[in-house]
Amino acid sequence: MKKILLQIIALLLIFSANAQKENWYKGNLHTHSYWSDGDEFPEMVMQWYKDHGYQFVALSDHNIIAEGEKWKSISKDSLYRNAFQDYLDKYGEDWVDYKKEGDELQVKLKTLDEFRPLFEEPEKFKIFKAEEVTSYLADKAVHMGAINVQKVIQPKEGNTIGELIQNNLDAIKQQSEETGKPILQHLNHPNFTYAITAKDIIQLNGERFFEVFNGHPLVNNYGDSLHDSTEEIWDKVNIAYKSMGKPLLLGIATDDSHNYHKFGSRYSNAGRGWVVVKAKELTPEAIISSLENGDFYASTGVSLQKVDFKDNRLSISVKPEENVHYQIQFIGVKKGSMKSEVLKAVEGKEASYNLPQNVLFVRAKIISDKNKKNPYQEGDKEVAWTQPVSPE
Repeated sequence: MKKILLQIIALLLIFSANAQKENWYKGNLHTHSYWSDGDEFPEMVMQWYKDHGYQFVALSDHNIIAEGEKWKSISKDSLYRNAFQDYLDKYGEDWVDYKKEGDELQVKLKTLDEFRPLFEEPEKFKIFKAEEVTSYLADKAVHMGAINVQKVIQPKEGNTIGELIQNNLDAIKQQSEETGKPILQHLNHPNFTYAITAKDIIQLNGERFFEVFNGHPLVNNYGDSLHDSTEEIWDKVNIAYKSMGKPLLLGIATDDSHNYHKFGSRYSNAGRGWVVVKAKELTPEAIISSLENGDFYASTGVSLQKVDFKDNRLSISVKPEENVHYQIQFIGVKKGSMKSEVLKAVEGKEASYNLPQNVLFVRAKIISDKNKKNPYQEGDKEVAWTQPVSPE
């Protein structure tokens, strides 16, 4: 009897350990295809991400979901006609519905429900239904990701940038409440057309995520002499959010991929930025829950083995590449200051920082000396960002 009891306890311990086990999942939350202004069929896009080690992708075309009937006119440029032939050769006449009239070529795009079964595998690859809610105020662009959206959200208007963002944010939240499904909202490329400032984000209610890095060549991640970089925006917003008692703003990295046939810093290519999320399973619900809890990091190439915050100690461990060197910076804001600074910098693959009570928050930035392949901007190194934490 005692032996049986011990066996039962052992089984329960194993089950409990497995239940608590969490995995790291790599994903891109900002992806375009022929359904809006991307230049590739969604099947080919999903295949690229799956082949390159991603576990999830949000197909986030502008103000549309891959549903219903949509025909795409294919450019006469030989580059795109050859790409169509590659698509046809890969999937066959039975899959591809197209029509030719003279030099005109039109292809019926496959819907998410049609192509999703080709790629999805439990715990290996998942496609999230998403939309980039896209609106403008005069010449200023405001784009917002809605991940795990259930139906198209029509973009809202506003008399100011802040009002426009808030109205769209509220619409996304409303759909989540009405459907009972979690929908992750993130504010995209704030420096695109230099539309969004820290001041705009500070006045919002319920804004939790923004793109600290976006791979599109026109988004001005690094700012200029008159405009803050996205990292400066991030810290300014969080200084204000701390004083207002709001949850800290979290930063993601994305591709914003549009171009799949022309490559270089002038084009918006896949593979430039992503998130790595620690979650119990590969489902929209689990991934979004972990994102909301800050259990993730953003990257343009650096991989981390550990991100741990416990007892006011932030610990970082890099998954190193051979002959690559790393600097781990702990960036934070001291109480009474209105500017972030590097509080500690360590050369190497491991570092930790004990948060004193006189800091508002601290985040880590890991910078490698490895050149980024096909970078957002020439000379970029591979980096990663962890999420800001505050002393408890």
